[in-house]
Amino acid sequence: MASRGIQRGDVAVMGLPDGGFGACQVTAVDKDLVSAYPLRWHSSTPPTLDDLRGVEPLILDHHAHGGRIAHLNIGSWHAIPPGFRWIGALPVPPDVSDRSDVYSGWQALGADVVHQHRWDHQLPPPAKAAYRAGARGHVNIDFGGGRVWLAGVTGQLDLTDNGPVEMPASGAVDWAALDELPRCTALTWGGPDRGLCSALADHPMISSLAWRDAPHVVDVSETGLTHLSLAGDVREVRLPRGLLHLDLDALGPDTTVTAVDDGHWLSLTVTDAKTLVGLPAGLGRVRDVTVIAGGVASAAVVAHLAELEMLRIRWRRPPGQLTDASVLARLNRLAVVELIDGYGLDADTLPDLPSLTHAAFSGVRRSIVAAVKSRFRKTPVRLIVDGAKGDTWLAVNLNNPFRDWVDDHARGGAAACKAYAVASRAVDKLTQGDRMPGEAEPVLQTLIKALNDLDHKHSLVDTLRREQAYDAFRELADRAGVAADTADEWFDDWRDF
Repeated sequence: MASRGIQRGDVAVMGLPDGGFGACQVTAVDKDLVSAYPLRWHSSTPPTLDDLRGVEPLILDHHAHGGRIAHLNIGSWHAIPPGFRWIGALPVPPDVSDRSDVYSGWQALGADVVHQHRWDHQLPPPAKAAYRAGARGHVNIDFGGGRVWLAGVTGQLDLTDNGPVEMPASGAVDWAALDELPRCTALTWGGPDRGLCSALADHPMISSLAWRDAPHVVDVSETGLTHLSLAGDVREVRLPRGLLHLDLDALGPDTTVTAVDDGHWLSLTVTDAKTLVGLPAGLGRVRDVTVIAGGVASAAVVAHLAELEMLRIRWRRPPGQLTDASVLARLNRLAVVELIDGYGLDADTLPDLPSLTHAAFSGVRRSIVAAVKSRFRKTPVRLIVDGAKGDTWLAVNLNNPFRDWVDDHARGGAAACKAYAVASRAVDKLTQGDRMPGEAEPVLQTLIKALNDLDHKHSLVDTLRREQAYDAFRELADRAGVAADTADEWFDDWRDF
């Protein structure tokens, strides 16, 4: 980043995801890290450098934040969004340290401004006061299916069958129970509405909803949601004005979405099912898209997004191929492309993109790295390539769900791959004979013990790795015929991470 001219004190105007404008300032720069904080500024038009003289750093005091500066360290992998415009330099306040102890990306700077502005100017004072006075200890609540004790400071609440709350099997839900949880900001829900959307409108502190098995019509237009995740046979979605993030699981062109400015302000994530050939109608002005693909992703999914600026594709399974890539050449605003676990990519998979400024490849075959670097060497494109793996190694480990652990710790990651491979072969032997699913228990327990030992030795398993370990464990358990509930119980009982 330093080679691109960013220096301590530099100030950028940021286009914010709510349509406004903010600003940020750099406090330190080196080869692999930039540190920056947003200024306490939110306006409807871009500020000038003179407007920003004397403006203080943004202090986060919304929700449970205790009044810290929104100061971030940003790694070299993260692209500077196209909505940033560098306008000059100002002195860094003497009481601001060079570095932060928080790590994130450039977009988090704008998100901090928006979330603080929402708290200061949009949330009702009674809701904020209730949040501040959130119950200590536990509260006894009843949604209509029986009373349960929950921590009064519960922030995320799962109201599906997997959660801690007894819900009525059918009929009315007593949503007044949410009044006892004023610090609840995120819900997980499944099935028909049953009054959910009205309850969300009455509880604007709830900003995040994950809705599984959603009905044909989802109308959350009157809610205070900023993040919505949907899966199900959904035909129509009506979104609130303040929504920032929309995650759609296998919803395709047969679905219609009503969003402000055709989704211009949304960060959109789509899970690419085998049948997905396009995005839902009503999202034609989206600028930021993440595609979570299986083994093959098609660029045709975003071909009609003329205003697309940022595209990320993450493959969950091998081979990690991209088809129809030539359509991207028609997207004249596409500036940032990030490709993750694309082990089936070639150096020339991407076409020439007229506005490209940042290309990142994380998880590729080592045999293509030299050609990729050669292709972009004398261009203005900032190129990041990491996680490259040898073709011989991939021939053995391409289908291993722990293959990318070696990027963080070579020895520990290799040991995790070996432990999974041993467990996978053992499960295959079990399923080929007449043995009972119960015989898989020691095999699966041995895998978890190996991961426990590796974590104790190398501190290997963070939140992401824990999720990957769970997914791998469940896949092996399913192959062995172990019931999902039993597998979940074993995983939680055996793991130390």
